[in-house]
Amino acid sequence: MENTNTEKNFDKEALEYHKKGRPGKIEVVSTKDCSTEKALSLAYSPGVAAPCKEIAKNPDAVYDYTSKGNLVAVISDGTAVLGLGNIGPLASKPVMEGKGILFKTFAGIDVFDIEVKSSSPAEFIAAIRTLEPTFGGINLEDIKAPECFEIEETLKREMNIPVFHDDQHGTAIVSGAALLNACVVVNKKINEIKVVVNGAGASAIACTKIFCSLGVNKENVLMCDSSGVIYKGRAKGMNKYKEEFANTTEKRTLVEALNGADVFVGLSVAGAVTGEMLKLMARDPIIFAMANPDPEITPAAARAARPDAIIATGRSDYPNQVNNVLGFPSIFRGALDTRSSQINEEMKLAACHALAGLAREFVPDNVSVVYGGQKFKFGRDYLIPKPFDTRVLLRVAPAVAKAAMDSKVARIEIKDWNAYHDKLEAIQGPQKIFIRSAVHRVHENSERLGRIPKIVFAEGSSSKILKAIKLCQEENICTPLVLGYPERILEKAKKHEVDLTGVEIIHPSAHPKFAAYAQELFKRRQRKGINIKEAERLMSDPNYFAAMMLDQGDADGMINGATTNYAEAVKPILQTIGLAKNSVPAGLNVVLADNKLLFFTDTTVNINPTAEQLAQIAIQTAQVAEHFGQIPRIAMLSYSNFSGASGTPDKMKKAAELVRKMRPDLLVEGDMQADTAVNQEIQDRIFPFSGLKGEANVLVFPNLESANISYKILQQIGKVEVLGPFLLGVRRAANVLQRTTTVDTIFSSVVLTALEAQFIADYKSKKS
Repeated sequence: MENTNTEKNFDKEALEYHKKGRPGKIEVVSTKDCSTEKALSLAYSPGVAAPCKEIAKNPDAVYDYTSKGNLVAVISDGTAVLGLGNIGPLASKPVMEGKGILFKTFAGIDVFDIEVKSSSPAEFIAAIRTLEPTFGGINLEDIKAPECFEIEETLKREMNIPVFHDDQHGTAIVSGAALLNACVVVNKKINEIKVVVNGAGASAIACTKIFCSLGVNKENVLMCDSSGVIYKGRAKGMNKYKEEFANTTEKRTLVEALNGADVFVGLSVAGAVTGEMLKLMARDPIIFAMANPDPEITPAAARAARPDAIIATGRSDYPNQVNNVLGFPSIFRGALDTRSSQINEEMKLAACHALAGLAREFVPDNVSVVYGGQKFKFGRDYLIPKPFDTRVLLRVAPAVAKAAMDSKVARIEIKDWNAYHDKLEAIQGPQKIFIRSAVHRVHENSERLGRIPKIVFAEGSSSKILKAIKLCQEENICTPLVLGYPERILEKAKKHEVDLTGVEIIHPSAHPKFAAYAQELFKRRQRKGINIKEAERLMSDPNYFAAMMLDQGDADGMINGATTNYAEAVKPILQTIGLAKNSVPAGLNVVLADNKLLFFTDTTVNINPTAEQLAQIAIQTAQVAEHFGQIPRIAMLSYSNFSGASGTPDKMKKAAELVRKMRPDLLVEGDMQADTAVNQEIQDRIFPFSGLKGEANVLVFPNLESANISYKILQQIGKVEVLGPFLLGVRRAANVLQRTTTVDTIFSSVVLTALEAQFIADYKSKKS
């Protein structure tokens, strides 16, 4: 009764989800501005005639002027909807809309869902064949067998764009990757394993085909359907697709087939297999029970019968979920990006091997976070990557694209694979673009300067820091110096599978410069309440030691704050390194929107800065914007527009005037409201005298309260990404993390710290 009530409640929640607000899950959004009369005249009449004429002259120009190259049709007749059966095209529409969301979420591909009412495969084929001019690819979905075979084969033959029946090939590709890795785990050769496939529909036949392409001996495969084993000479329930896998055998039932088998692949119905049947299988049986929503046997029941089994299902609540979303978005991405005429066997196998290879790699923390903190490691319970592992797109799409080129079905070639990698990363959000561009600049600067920056990490025993260091090493961002007790750090690194080979681990009080560092701190702070003993005690603190290493030139940058509150982490930096000449300490957050890069300041340090401090903070932030190739447009924010009223407006107006005096070359305005600052149309219409000459990208807040609240709200509910805070005004490259930081954000902070260190090195060399 409890399960029934739970299901009813879930169904009710699902119905409300699909119905509330605008019904359904998708909408069409313009990729161009259409808010003015001029824009509309360009988007439609008369401007639309220009691309039409170009395409008429050169059909390939359609990829330059329309969305065809990034548009896929998800098409179904609703005859075999997963778990629901033949519910018809109308009832299948929610599923097809959902499929479209997966394409967009995981690969940035746009989708129109098309539900076809047809009476025969011929009618279905005729309808779809006419759509070739509209789409870059066709994804067939939830069409019953054997009609789906005829439909796909005919459309592939008669259309010059990729046609892919995901129910067949998606499951096949992902389960193929799982099979490759399962064989590695149990130390069995794929060409020697005996495989039993239960089910003879679209997915089962496609899986068996790809298993054979991966190396399974066809003679070692026994396929079963509702009538038992498919064997040579069987007449009942046969068709040409089943006939391909009919073997000569005396076995007639699934029980007999499983005797001595190494692999069971279920694409049939719940309860098709019992624990007693699994006991007949060979050692370390590989069990892929992929019936949905309920598998042929539950993992618990399978493991009770065979503790040595490796088990995969189609369900997300069990390990090793064979989920098609690991395949189709990235596969289509690679196919579209090469304008392939088809998705062929070579491309499918490339996807298989890419997924299998990725599962053997170290799994980053951001994947664990998505899955409630679960830790993943290649082995019996982790054969294939997780769907929310963002590296799937970065591995599979290039592999598919290369296979398309090698097999001569690509119409265009990808020549710069690094640039292609960056393009794929950009699909995953603006932060990826920003950080990737910064990574490139670090690499270019390192090559020019002849060395990579040394970054000291004060919190060597933090698992997040250690994992970020691993990423930094892989990307060749810096030479890491790690502070703490070496045995503790190495123990923590081993626990989290971080290889620190070649990384210098420093115990502060055992370092040869410890006494000299303590003496230097005493010299600086002796008239501020610190005696030599206190200086030695402070220098034993990794935060002070890291700051002194940086101050004395033994490191180029430092990172701390992952395990310390912000104020305590900043204190050693200010007391040891100090401020640059004429600088003000301040916090900076970088806000990344789809097409905007904004710098928020001061977000963390000064509670109520003066006009003079704000002017200096604005100039320091403008310098950061310039480092990233931006033309700084500074807005001094207030609750009014150019009122100069007493209080905040007057302070921000004075700050703007001071910036103009100190840096006449900078574009600055204030006092002004935030919406005016970031909206050029408001400026042009109401305040044509504004000197910004465009939308502001450096937003200077009147006090800590307003700045901190603004960036934290955006961080939680805005459709933006927020990096930082970063510490401005310090003499050397030092940055303080938030304790809520992630491995990814630490990596971003290290990249920007390395870049800052290189800017400082450049400035010093030019000055000298």
